[in-house]
Amino acid sequence: MKEVNVIGAGVAGLCVSAELAARGAKVTLYERAETLGPASCSWWAGGMLAPWCELESAEEPVAEHGEYAANWWQQHAGGVTREGSLVVTLARDRNELDRFARRTRNYEWLAATAIGQLEPDLEGRFIRALYFKSEAHLSPRAITARLLERLRGSGVDMRLGSEVSAEQLDGPTVDCRGFGARDRLTDLRGVKGEMLLVYCPDIALRRPIRLLHPRIPLYIVPREEPGMYMVGATMLESSERSRITARSLLELLGAAYALHPAFGEAEVVEIGVDARPAFPDNLPRIRKIDNVIYANGLYRHGFLLSPSLAEMVAARVLDGDTSGTWHEKTASMTDEARA
Repeated sequence: MKEVNVIGAGVAGLCVSAELAARGAKVTLYERAETLGPASCSWWAGGMLAPWCELESAEEPVAEHGEYAANWWQQHAGGVTREGSLVVTLARDRNELDRFARRTRNYEWLAATAIGQLEPDLEGRFIRALYFKSEAHLSPRAITARLLERLRGSGVDMRLGSEVSAEQLDGPTVDCRGFGARDRLTDLRGVKGEMLLVYCPDIALRRPIRLLHPRIPLYIVPREEPGMYMVGATMLESSERSRITARSLLELLGAAYALHPAFGEAEVVEIGVDARPAFPDNLPRIRKIDNVIYANGLYRHGFLLSPSLAEMVAARVLDGDTSGTWHEKTASMTDEARA
């Protein structure tokens, strides 16, 4: 039984630990926080498993590897909702829907009647939409809690409240610290995301709704509790992780109100802000520096691409396999040599 250390219990670290344990490794998972909560970028995630919607602005590998995320999460933690995704736009922005359709695939066009059949509370509000039937969503906080319990049950040694460095550990180590790993990954940057958790019992939505908008495209994702929705999200080139901008707050609330006026009476339960870790091309990397494997750069695709990233990390650690998409071709180089 191979012993492996994993540092960081965000979505990447949890998935890597799950894959390693499933393949017979003895895993010790270190997390500096006492509990999994707001300190983790995963806490504020939208939870959309939407590879085809993401293809509108992402590279082809994101869709290719994200297509299997829903099955992975269902197998390892359960709680995946398979109701697809709906993309709509206001009449004045109808060209945005055509542009979105040109950049992706695996959708069907819906007219007003079909939209109302899928989402009765949106009946009569939109004349056409794109429906991505094969997509899914999950509630990040609930599903990571379930995965955490399953890891404990499978024998993973969970060490919460333990801040360690790879130099302090013996044996193979995988660093999944996200933005915190910028001390070693010098090309890692932060992309600020701002989002809201709102309670709006006057409207019932079954699936993620994306409202295309020229300034801030909006998504609204239903949570497990009836009437609770995640509203997001901005993408700002900033590493600031604690404060929402006034403009973003206005834009998010305004776009939600444009989707349905009932959101004008919603209660704002939480405001979430964090910096997503991203490399220059916004794609993940598996990089080896000084015998430590770094798995990072999930950008806005944490729950969508973590399963794929984790499978490749486990194959590398246990079998020496570096054939996966996210492996850096110059993985043996240090940052100093790269410079």
